[in-house]
Amino acid sequence: MSGASRSEKKRKQAEREARLAAAGIQVPKRNPMPMIAAGVVLALVVLAAGGWYWYTNRTVTPNYTATAAGAVVTAGTGPVVIDVYEDYLCPGCLALEKRDGNKITEALNDGRLTVRYHPLGLLDDRSRPAGYSTRAADAAICAAQAGIFPAYHQKLFGEQPAEGSAGLTDDQLVAFGTELGAGPDFAACVRGGTHDAEIKKATDAAEADPGLKNEAGMFGTPTVAVDGKRIDINRSSWLDDLLAGR
Repeated sequence: MSGASRSEKKRKQAEREARLAAAGIQVPKRNPMPMIAAGVVLALVVLAAGGWYWYTNRTVTPNYTATAAGAVVTAGTGPVVIDVYEDYLCPGCLALEKRDGNKITEALNDGRLTVRYHPLGLLDDRSRPAGYSTRAADAAICAAQAGIFPAYHQKLFGEQPAEGSAGLTDDQLVAFGTELGAGPDFAACVRGGTHDAEIKKATDAAEADPGLKNEAGMFGTPTVAVDGKRIDINRSSWLDDLLAGR
């Protein structure tokens, strides 16, 4: 590998770790020994990959309801309320879904939790051409309007493309909705980029919100907030603690 290629690889790795760190997700420290470093990189790839395997082997089927208002999708009707800021291209968001998705879905199904999902276009520049994050977020909001958000939300993470790829096409995003029972208005909503302006405004607002930033003053996805303040989701017990009132 040339020196330029190594530098580019290191730059991309550093950016990925910074985004995960901004979301409060710890990443393993790189070891200077080549064999160990390779293992660490592989571990991160495994963490962020496997979306389709997770999707096809998930154990909890969502049956909660969801509604959209602007760029926010409100799911469930429970007394405990959280805000989840996510990007459908974000590897850390998939990692959160893989680790905590079943618990979140169970709590939504059981009426113990309300989740206000904020699908963002934070990583628009990480697809080629740019813009997949916003297109996927738009499709998710369209899915809420079509009454299929719970399953569509999981589908988007199950089919998560790699950063640097073209992302899913509008045809694919529409096909997913059709398979899940969306009506004809869904296709027009997706292809028309109906909510793009709202998503951009929401993304800018999230990045500027001091309550959503970590100790280093950075905002990243995934971020979970309670009463407008970012909470630590690196603890595996974070959701159990909230539901128990701890």
